[in-house]
Amino acid sequence: MNKQRVIPLIVATALFMENMDSTVISTSLPAIAADIGTSPLTLKLAITSYLLSLAVFIPASGWTADRFGARMVFALAVAVFMVGSIGCALSTSVSNFVFARILQGMGGAMMTPVGRLVLLRSIDKSALVNAMTWVTVPALIGPVIGPPLGGFITTYFSWHWIFLINIPIGLLGIFMAMNFIDPIKSIDPERFDLYGLMLAGVGLAGIAFGLSVAGLNLLPWAVIVALIGIGSISMALYVLHARKTGSPVLDFSLLRLPTLRAAIIGGFMFRLGIGALPFLLPLLMQVGFGLTPFQSGLVTFASAVGAMGMKTLAARIIRTFGFRNMMTVNAVISAFFLAACALFTVTTPLMLIFIILVVGGFFRSLQFTAINTVAYAEIEPAQMSRATTLVSVNQQLAVSAGVALGAASVETTLWVHQQAELTASAFGPAFLVVALVSAASCYLFWLMPDDAGHEISGRKALAISSRKSAAKSAAQEARAVATEETQNARDQRLG
Repeated sequence: MNKQRVIPLIVATALFMENMDSTVISTSLPAIAADIGTSPLTLKLAITSYLLSLAVFIPASGWTADRFGARMVFALAVAVFMVGSIGCALSTSVSNFVFARILQGMGGAMMTPVGRLVLLRSIDKSALVNAMTWVTVPALIGPVIGPPLGGFITTYFSWHWIFLINIPIGLLGIFMAMNFIDPIKSIDPERFDLYGLMLAGVGLAGIAFGLSVAGLNLLPWAVIVALIGIGSISMALYVLHARKTGSPVLDFSLLRLPTLRAAIIGGFMFRLGIGALPFLLPLLMQVGFGLTPFQSGLVTFASAVGAMGMKTLAARIIRTFGFRNMMTVNAVISAFFLAACALFTVTTPLMLIFIILVVGGFFRSLQFTAINTVAYAEIEPAQMSRATTLVSVNQQLAVSAGVALGAASVETTLWVHQQAELTASAFGPAFLVVALVSAASCYLFWLMPDDAGHEISGRKALAISSRKSAAKSAAQEARAVATEETQNARDQRLG
């Protein structure tokens, strides 16, 4: 079996399981809360504890993979995630459920960056764009399909199955990983930076958690500001510490590379805007238009359809236009379709909404594939584990910040118009704000070198081939001219 195709599928399956599970719980909270004897608001702890666990353990993923081998860590991460899933299904109290979600977060924190590391170490750079499409699609489909799937399972079966369906998927993933992924690990792993991990963990947990609950009326604003403030101070202390250590858990020195810098900073801005979509769109459909959660899920699933359609064309588009040109233009195009959601009203035909979401999903998925791929264009093999950790942390913060920005925009609109109740009109400005932030990322992508990622996209080979063809045509033309001149000279002598 071709590893170039199997390994991306293994990694994508695990990432789909993690991305879907992080959102599938949202529509099932009332049923779970009623079953274990608590309130849905109290059970929000299950979501926040999962996010905290992700934030704390992601920085340790790179060193762990180098020390014990990416294949083993990836398989163990899937196993831990499965144990957490079983724990969730068997929970009879809030404390049990929260503990199980923390276990899931530990597994998820390792699955995402280590899965990418497995991909980068197993796939040739020339095939990386195609491989990354498999990793990008789960990240887009998971948040979209999660809520309606959770509602469907809870309504027609039992909420326990939201977690139990992970078991056969996880077992298959472990079996495939152990049979098709090579046991690669670092020969000389670096010293583990425990102090740096503690600073980064507190910093990321405070910032991610604070941003996740901002604007959702779950905690007082003073607590939210304190969380973000403590997180920011801890991250500042970590940056000072990282300059003095040779093995930082988050290596910000990698940002000197133009392609990674664009993928991190530009990608953060793009994700910050796009990350608000799975939060804003279901609310607009349900609260603004009065659709049921299941109907809303069927409409928003259009984004996933567009993402799947991109998979077969991404490599060809990037090879034709190059990373810099494509990402610069596509950031604006993606933002345009995001801004188009501001025009949705209760009278807008659902088919038109579906088409806009499908086309928008195509361009967003293309951009995510390019960002995830070009990030590693200049990364040396020894730096891969650090780079994947940095990218994963950046994505986690961007998603949290996107939800916070979307929620804050809606709250601001309500305050300006002095509205007490949430209506469809409150969502238009929010879509425009997040679209502008996403569009602004185009400047960061334009700053990349013109030949950024050519070795990965195949554009370099295409350019060389074009130059050879041009040179061949010129040589043929020169020979034809010379032949014609020789023939003319012979004709003149004969004349």
